[in-house]
Amino acid sequence: MEFKSAIDVSASGLRAQSLRMRIIAENLANTDSVATTPGGTPYARKVVNFQAEVDRETGATGVAVSSIETDKSAFARVYKPGNPGADAAGYVQMPNVNGLVEMADMKAAQRSYEANLNVIEASKNLTMRTIDLLK
Repeated sequence: MEFKSAIDVSASGLRAQSLRMRIIAENLANTDSVATTPGGTPYARKVVNFQAEVDRETGATGVAVSSIETDKSAFARVYKPGNPGADAAGYVQMPNVNGLVEMADMKAAQRSYEANLNVIEASKNLTMRTIDLLK
């Protein structure tokens, strides 16, 4: 694989994982975001989906974000009668965000981001060695 292709593939991975980490951070920030009106829906967890993307110029396959969807899992109900978002029975729907799951996803995204950075660094080092040999 040539230098430009390696960099392009890794850059696409960096962009995808960066967006994934931003969405995970948004999920974590809204862990306790409940509805402000009775019977309203709370914050719904978001999930990033990826797809393969072929660069027609180089033939290299990178990654792209295909969509950002909301998680369809059920909201938990917690008894909080004083909350403005509580229904007639005093229950509030809580976001479907699980902090443990989000942290595991964040760690996976971070490792993938670091792996793409390492590929760029290795490609740069190989190119520099090749230039040094040609001197």
